[in-house]
Amino acid sequence: MSTKTRTARLSIFSNTALIVMNTVVGLLSGSVSILSEAVHTVIDLLAAIMAYFSVKISDKPADERHPFGHGKFENVSGVVEALLIFVASGWIIHHAVIRLIEGEKMIGDQGLTLGFIVMMVSAFINLVVSRRLYRVAKETDSIALKADALHLSTHVYTSVGVGISLAVIYFTGWHFLDPIAAIVVASYILKEAFEILIEAFKPLTDNSLPEDEQLLINEVLKNNITKDMSYHMLRTRKTGSYREIDLHLEVPGEMTVTRSHELCDKIEEEMKENLANVKVTIHVEPRGYHE
Repeated sequence: MSTKTRTARLSIFSNTALIVMNTVVGLLSGSVSILSEAVHTVIDLLAAIMAYFSVKISDKPADERHPFGHGKFENVSGVVEALLIFVASGWIIHHAVIRLIEGEKMIGDQGLTLGFIVMMVSAFINLVVSRRLYRVAKETDSIALKADALHLSTHVYTSVGVGISLAVIYFTGWHFLDPIAAIVVASYILKEAFEILIEAFKPLTDNSLPEDEQLLINEVLKNNITKDMSYHMLRTRKTGSYREIDLHLEVPGEMTVTRSHELCDKIEEEMKENLANVKVTIHVEPRGYHE
């Protein structure tokens, strides 16, 4: 089992435990903000499950049905996760607004105390797991793990926010803060969903690599070709954590096949030294072929 898969599985375990804890305490206390965190965690669990299977599939080598590999399964997972978060935030806002319209619902001191403790525990667990996810996502360039980590890191702030609101209610009796805190949670979730959706969707439309990476690619090419060589038709894209680069390289007509092959190997090696998970395809042509 790869590091990505083991890390994704850790997120499943932690979210399952938090769902049980938040749901029980939310129902016992009657706090809509705690229940909103429980719903948020349910979405996190679904996202973690999708991330687990997507990274497991994306690690599979290319086959007859998927000759370019399985990397885009991670992007599909990220898009679905974002859509799920939109649904969750809509559910939270709907119930919070109803609570505000219908008036305050008193939460007992015991429920407020228990709710505060649960929110702080949730924040701590999510902080630990999200840091682990971020570290592995950065090491493996996994969009699925990054999306999962973003879920949990946002959950740290919302859990702390709900905990603080419960503490304020305990000391002031301002119970209207409970649904307001739930709406704040939903706002964070919406922002999170939008960021994930944009990042996950771009590779599905074969967007070029970021500008800084394209500059690096051009620099490698210019450092390896001489004045009597040139390149064109440079295309880049990202599939999951894999970068794909292809281009046409024009060389002098008298250059041997062996020499041109060695040049292509050198270019590929330098690109792989500067960018992670790179697949390079170079089509060699004699100079002036398109003139």
